[in-house]
Amino acid sequence: MARAGDMRQSRPFSDRYCMLVPMPKVSERSLKMPASPIRRLMPFAEEAVRRGTVIYHLNIGQPDVESPREFWDAVQNTGLRYLEYTHSAGRTDLREKVAARYRDMGIEVEASQVMVCTAGSEALAFAMMACLNPGDEVILPEPFYANYLSFAMSAGVEIMPLETRIEDGFALPAVSEFRAKLTPRTKAILINNPGNPTGTIYDPAQLDGLRQLALERNLFLISDEVYREFNYTSSPVLSILQLEGLDEHAVMVDSVSKRFSLCGARIGFLVSRNKAVNENALKYAQARLAPPLLEQLGVLGALDAPKSYFDQVREEYRTRRDLLVSRLRAMSGVVCPLIDGAFYAMVELPIDDSDRFCRWLLESFDHRGETVMLSPATGFYSRPELGLRQVRIAYVLEKDKLNRAMDCLEAALQTYPGRVNVTAAAKS
Repeated sequence: MARAGDMRQSRPFSDRYCMLVPMPKVSERSLKMPASPIRRLMPFAEEAVRRGTVIYHLNIGQPDVESPREFWDAVQNTGLRYLEYTHSAGRTDLREKVAARYRDMGIEVEASQVMVCTAGSEALAFAMMACLNPGDEVILPEPFYANYLSFAMSAGVEIMPLETRIEDGFALPAVSEFRAKLTPRTKAILINNPGNPTGTIYDPAQLDGLRQLALERNLFLISDEVYREFNYTSSPVLSILQLEGLDEHAVMVDSVSKRFSLCGARIGFLVSRNKAVNENALKYAQARLAPPLLEQLGVLGALDAPKSYFDQVREEYRTRRDLLVSRLRAMSGVVCPLIDGAFYAMVELPIDDSDRFCRWLLESFDHRGETVMLSPATGFYSRPELGLRQVRIAYVLEKDKLNRAMDCLEAALQTYPGRVNVTAAAKS
């Protein structure tokens, strides 16, 4: 047995070594990487569930509509005995089928111009790395999908935000405002149409203005179009690949996650007629080897879903949108603009701090044993203070649950200790 004076000798060698040698530090890049505003409150939600509170999750774009039967049939009847690698750009038959689907929509592309990615997220990352050098600048309207900032930081790209305003329905700024943001380092414009988090759809005249600017200044025009089917207007959503003269400038990102309620499948597409973009994006695809095979087979089946599937899905989300807007506009001090597409609303609330409010909803509030989880808008802006009184709401729950979630929000706004006077808020 060791004597008292020898206790230090009984300490494990690894512990004694760590006391003497400095620990390695993580990268500055990772320290600067922002946490997801959509997921960072999950520990508080988990604790609320442990207390027995029912949570309505309106914080994340996870659809609850059933995926098409054709997907499940394809996955369950592969006949495979093992899962092999596929081509780094994805299965040829899937690329051909996707290209044919785009042509049916009036988007003229060939299979060689379609790359299958591990979700739209990877497609966006590949687009940035293939088109932009470290230090290059990309202009994008804000509020923007929070992960754009993460993708840009990973690629060493500088985000140049162009603010849109809730009082204008988050409309796309005039081309003159984009022009004012240009510098010698500007290499691209990035848009999301229909938009996350705003639900805004850009009309053809606005897109044509961006087309002219891209041609004039030789810029890439990158468009995230994953919410194309979620369109509640009477006019179709125009793809940038339908704009004249942009064969060398347009890069489109797409995904099956929302369209088919297949968020977990992680299949997306990078589409461009620019041969150099495709060839160099393929190098990054080769580095990660291949997109997942089983999910590709499932998506091959899902693409056979009838038009009625999308019609029903669109109508379901239209009614959810109408319910949400009606409930929000009936709440004192709440500002909810018109929502044209996607399934998100960026809403202004009579609160002092959206981060504090969203955490309070999980830590300190319940309405008849229930509460609602929202995304603070601070993470959707380059400057968090712009989203201080805004939240993003994903209306992805069926109408009864959505109504109950709105009951919770209405009750919360009446008791939240940080509620602010609406008039005072407008003046600040």
